[in-house]
Amino acid sequence: MAKQIQAIRGMNDILPTQSPLWQKLETVLRETVASYGYSEIRTPIVESTDLFKRSIGEVTDIVEKEMYTFEDRNGDYLTLRPEGTASTVRAGNEHGLLYNQEQRLWYMGPMFRHERPQKGRYRQFHQFGVEIYGIPSADMDAEVLMMSARLWQKLGITDHVTLELNTLGDPQERSVYRDALIAFLEQHQDVLDEDAKRRMYTNPLRVLDTKNAEIQAVLVDAPALDDYLGEETKAHFAHLCELLDAVGIQYKINPRLVRGLDYYNRTVFEWVTDSLGAQGTVLAGGRYDGLVGQLGGKDTPAVGFAMGLERIVLMLETLSLTDDVKGPVDVYVTAMGDACKVEAIKIAQSLRDALPTLKVMSHCGGGNFKKQMKRADKSGAQVALVIGENELANNQVALKYLREDKEQQLVARDALATHLAELI
Repeated sequence: MAKQIQAIRGMNDILPTQSPLWQKLETVLRETVASYGYSEIRTPIVESTDLFKRSIGEVTDIVEKEMYTFEDRNGDYLTLRPEGTASTVRAGNEHGLLYNQEQRLWYMGPMFRHERPQKGRYRQFHQFGVEIYGIPSADMDAEVLMMSARLWQKLGITDHVTLELNTLGDPQERSVYRDALIAFLEQHQDVLDEDAKRRMYTNPLRVLDTKNAEIQAVLVDAPALDDYLGEETKAHFAHLCELLDAVGIQYKINPRLVRGLDYYNRTVFEWVTDSLGAQGTVLAGGRYDGLVGQLGGKDTPAVGFAMGLERIVLMLETLSLTDDVKGPVDVYVTAMGDACKVEAIKIAQSLRDALPTLKVMSHCGGGNFKKQMKRADKSGAQVALVIGENELANNQVALKYLREDKEQQLVARDALATHLAELI
């Protein structure tokens, strides 16, 4: 017997028993962004490697360690996309969607990073994100945060997430701060681990979000970025906080929040949770006004966020918020005897015509009553329709409840669609 092939480590199947929860989450996401007037964009899974080096930054864990990069048959270096923003900017530049325009976009799909697989973090993962271009003001930052808060409300997890905010300033302000931070870190090299030493000159702000307790203790005395920010940057952040206060969105200002990608400026944010054990990020983003120009377009203000769907699914399961998730079948149609098979098929088709959203499965393959009921139960349907010779003769259908303790009842065939519309 040939050796059985298994999925690649960190790249998981989503099985039929799991997909209804995914579908529920995806529906909530689509409905929420639609209610704000956003449009979907779909980009290729594979892009030029240079796209991610130029956008994410060469001295980042993603580019240095995690990207799936390969040389194709033409000698070009290609990468499976590790995130969605760079691809969206590339598409916007390429198709003339950004310059002197406003765009409010969303995307959803698989991303790839060669990380150590663990619960809620995989090498192929699914990400949902929004990208807004052409609007520089703080009210746009506030809208994406209000949108994310609405997502938590719809999913029932508002009490399990916390918003953390910071401002990174503009590139010129951050450059001056960067020099001051490097000077400080140079005085404490004896405490820095290898990762911090490597980043000290290339990406020193990333040292601020280290998990190393010794370094964290030293950073208490590090220069504060806020002291290097100009009045315009401070006013932008203050207005954002004012808007969030006005709509009742609670937040915590975290001066150590820097985000892991080079392209962020001004506003950065994360929604974090401790419902999955150690505190983890479930949604993150910010403003990246320089990225469009960095990738060959005209300077265009931009803001957005991304969230990993695996982690949200895990939260919903952990918090037991899956009771309202419906399976793939509402009604299972059975036929008792050869004379009833054709009629059962006709009834199933007529229900699909009359109730397009009703999920109807017809029994196929024959079998006695016990076998058909066993399959009906396994399907997850709410009710089974039984068409036997008596029902056929009386133009009726027997309705058997599979999930409730109710008596079986007879329903006239011409009233069946109306009855099921009220029932399910």
